[in-house]
Amino acid sequence: MSLPPSGRQYQIRRGEQVIVVVEVGGGVREYRVGERAVLDPYPLGTMCDGAHGTPLVPWPNRLADGRYRFDGVDYQVALTEPERGNAIHGLLRWRSWHVVREEPNRVTMGTRLHPLTGYPFLLDVEVDYLLDDDGLTVTTTATNRGERTCPYGAGQHPYLAPGSGLIDDAVLTFAADTRIVTDPHRQLPTGTEPVAGGRFDFAGGRRLGDQRIDSAFTDLHRDEAGRAWVRLEGPDGRRAELWVDGTYPVVELYTGDMLSPHRRRRGLGAEPMTCPPNALQSGQGIRRLAPGEPATTRWGARLGAG
Repeated sequence: MSLPPSGRQYQIRRGEQVIVVVEVGGGVREYRVGERAVLDPYPLGTMCDGAHGTPLVPWPNRLADGRYRFDGVDYQVALTEPERGNAIHGLLRWRSWHVVREEPNRVTMGTRLHPLTGYPFLLDVEVDYLLDDDGLTVTTTATNRGERTCPYGAGQHPYLAPGSGLIDDAVLTFAADTRIVTDPHRQLPTGTEPVAGGRFDFAGGRRLGDQRIDSAFTDLHRDEAGRAWVRLEGPDGRRAELWVDGTYPVVELYTGDMLSPHRRRRGLGAEPMTCPPNALQSGQGIRRLAPGEPATTRWGARLGAG
């Protein structure tokens, strides 16, 4: 019996909540409550498109020319976005992951990133997916198993679902003070701008319409628990909600305009990131992991009432 392109499928449940985690890339293919999608799924019979649900390690977003310098040494990784001259979303998107532990309401996926050209460091990575009364909690832990300090950044690429149809008819609520401005061709940072009062100000909640977004935001507004939220309310009055804890100072929003026509604008990319775009090159927000040192980050999602 042949496997689907995303490999083995691991389904866990809690009440009406169902999540499907996949072998290829170790990400979320589907998260729903009853028949209502919380995270926009991709079909079982297709390859993961647009990095749907995938962990992004050891850097999220783009790296200009695939080049960076760390502790006085220059490194070059393969260009995975060659038309723009970038390496994008790390090194683990197409690797096979294995189950570390599995329970009825949780599954932990793991993989080892062996030293390779451009990133000669050794990382063990685990991503834990837990369903409980608060929804889905995703905990990523990377541990440096090598003999020298390594550079590290992380993210993940879920898409919030509007319920049915396009995100154009959904209301986005998201509060941040700063947008990281990028050039239009390579999507690399060129500076920052304030969000308040501009076209990227969704603090009060408003309909997305045909607005295109592919931007990272920082200086996130947080609640008393230290969480920042992205909320997408569909025409059905239900809200797909995503939160990030303090280990994620950056959230990228992406309206999916570059996906294939039948997949375009079906979900809103809401990407937790530990560092901004091009961080391996700029050094901004990059974690220095000493030998044996772990780094743990958390984000989550749930379905809320309108």
